[in-house]
Amino acid sequence: MKRHFLYTGFVLFMGFGAFAQNQNAIKFSKTITKDNAYKHLSVLASDEYEGRETGKKGAWMAADYIKTFFKSLGLKGPVNGDYFQPVDLVTNSLTQILTIDGQPAEAIKDFYIPAQTVSSKGFTFNTSTILFAGYGLNKEGYNDFAGQNVAGKVVLILKSGQPGEAPAAANPRAETIALNAKIKFLSESKALAVLVVDPGVDNMTANLKSYLTSESLTMKSKESIEKMNAPQGMVTINISSATANKILAVAGTSIDALKKQIADSGKPATKELKVMISASGTKVEKKVRGENVLGFLEGSDPKLKKEVLVVTGHYDHIGLTTSGDDKVNNGADDDGSGTTGVLMVAEAFAKAKKAGKGPKRSILFMTVVGEEKGLWGSEWYSENPVFPLENTIADLNIDMIGRGDKDHATDNNFVYIIGSDMLSSDLDKIGKKANKDYVNINLDERYNNRTDPNRFYYRSDHYNFAKHGIPVIFYFNGVHPEYHMPGDEISKIDFPMLAKRAQLVYFTAWELANGLKRPAVDKNEDGTPKK
Repeated sequence: MKRHFLYTGFVLFMGFGAFAQNQNAIKFSKTITKDNAYKHLSVLASDEYEGRETGKKGAWMAADYIKTFFKSLGLKGPVNGDYFQPVDLVTNSLTQILTIDGQPAEAIKDFYIPAQTVSSKGFTFNTSTILFAGYGLNKEGYNDFAGQNVAGKVVLILKSGQPGEAPAAANPRAETIALNAKIKFLSESKALAVLVVDPGVDNMTANLKSYLTSESLTMKSKESIEKMNAPQGMVTINISSATANKILAVAGTSIDALKKQIADSGKPATKELKVMISASGTKVEKKVRGENVLGFLEGSDPKLKKEVLVVTGHYDHIGLTTSGDDKVNNGADDDGSGTTGVLMVAEAFAKAKKAGKGPKRSILFMTVVGEEKGLWGSEWYSENPVFPLENTIADLNIDMIGRGDKDHATDNNFVYIIGSDMLSSDLDKIGKKANKDYVNINLDERYNNRTDPNRFYYRSDHYNFAKHGIPVIFYFNGVHPEYHMPGDEISKIDFPMLAKRAQLVYFTAWELANGLKRPAVDKNEDGTPKK
């Protein structure tokens, strides 16, 4: 409790030289408090919001809450008058069909087609001949494909194993690597399709069935559209042992018999089978609601207001879980705390503008969706910017500022800063000076490098600005035992420190929005100086 009292109110401003402080900046920071933080976070991280998973009800509720608050502040909706920037999210389900000699096999029981191997255009094929190629091996001393041309053919192979060897203990990673090598060879050899005899289909787990039958959510980014519209490659179909034996029955044999033949002879048992096989896969796409929430504060200087500072945080989290008594991943710290920080910083600047003390440059307050899915919302904005990226002077990104980690267990008066000197020496100096002049938090830079094994520089929304050459600062309190767990609840939030870290973002934003010059980009993405 004692450390909380040390951070409350405005004691934090006492003892610093007044010459370094802007009194208007201090005046309008007074709404960035632990009480206001609790007001927002107690809503956003409540069970009612169901963990705010992208594309689900809880995320829509959070987006509506943020929009309503931005509107109440008098911020402008910059997306054709609206506060929502729709992100192109869709679910894809796969209709899959496999028939053997005219008899339909049952999907998710007798076979399944990995959805990621099917393009948006789908596929279909019919053949009267398939090639059984044993273990699908092509190595020195043993070659299942010797003398064979697989181009345009449907090939049947065993998923794993070696000729004559007893089944080894399951090693999923090794099996996957080996299978990928087989599929790569067949694809490069221009096979039409491969049927993989997969023991995992024989006794399919409930989790695998659920995964295979669920609708997959994706964002239609430029990269994903190009990938899905690429020419269809080789189709992969995983089949059960029983399904494989139905195919092999036309030749009067079976999987076990062929394995024994290979083991006894030490030679491949590759052979063509006369059997009618047809298959098709069709993707069904459904639009899903998802949006970034934007609130815009226009700058006061006629010349500088075209330049935009962006303040970001992601409002989504990972939703509900099916195990345990507590089903809600509340995401109080990740990233309810950062979203709360954005809202409080926005309120402070909105009050400053109403009092005639608004920033010279414009500020875009943006809470993004889909961060937990792969930085989707910020990627979408970077591909579809509302304000030109060349006019964007910096991004201050807040992702987890409500807790601490084990390395700061005895003193939570810290925040990790990441990226501040990666592209701009100016931004680094401005951020550190704002901290020294106003807040005096311990700025921990241990993760501030591109070779950090945790890769934090690449794991939050600032990176989608940095990759376009826009300077960034990522504010972060580190991971804790409740990271991505139902235990990430408001009861564990250090609200005074949440407010203090948000104040640091606010004062840094104040200096950036009112400075004589925008921070110069003097480094390349790889950290080398610009010439």
